[in-house]
Amino acid sequence: MSLARRTLMEAAAARFGQRRAYGDTTAVDALLTEQTETAYAQATGHAALATAENSDALAVQPGVLAVRGRVLADVLYLEGVLAGARTRRLAPELIARLEDAVGLGHDLAVLLADTVRATAPAASTS
Repeated sequence: MSLARRTLMEAAAARFGQRRAYGDTTAVDALLTEQTETAYAQATGHAALATAENSDALAVQPGVLAVRGRVLADVLYLEGVLAGARTRRLAPELIARLEDAVGLGHDLAVLLADTVRATAPAASTS
């Protein structure tokens, strides 16, 4: 099924896996800890690989482009979550935090785009 034919929820489920809501902070904190531990465990291998592969500016470019694509897709998804929260008039604190996350996500996407742009001139001067 093409992405255009899927509903937003189907696309989100495909991208983020099955979603589950947690009703208490203990469960949320446990999940956040698990996510952090998993990311740091995977980062060990990433650092060694990135050091070996990224020998010049052009070698850096594909990885940064890939990260920017994922960040942008996630931020656009969060914009939808924010729009839904506003439409449903959810808690102002939740809306404010979503606004902050969306803003920071867009800032990160811009910084990553600037980084990619810097790889081309850097490569030509090497």
